[in-house]
Amino acid sequence: MSERRKSLVVQVRAHRAPAGDWIGEGFTATKRIGNAVIRNRAKRRLRAASRELLAHYGRPGCDYVFIARMGTATVDWTRLLDDMKSALISLGACLDESSGQS
Repeated sequence: MSERRKSLVVQVRAHRAPAGDWIGEGFTATKRIGNAVIRNRAKRRLRAASRELLAHYGRPGCDYVFIARMGTATVDWTRLLDDMKSALISLGACLDESSGQS
């Protein structure tokens, strides 16, 4: 499952085997984003935002992939946090629906 926002894309997949409280995370930025400096800045910002939000809004036993978009490196910090938070909340609701929880 994935959620797209203006500044990022978040993908999630549940682990096949029970993994306890562990939450996996990965970060990527393609060459379409810009040169290496811009891609690295975008990934650093995604890592920092995930450190703040993933523990609160992520689901244990799931892997998350955060994909940078064109504006990730330059978008306002609060906007990046809001986009990531809303994507994580939406993905959590989708995971609840698919597992039959309410």
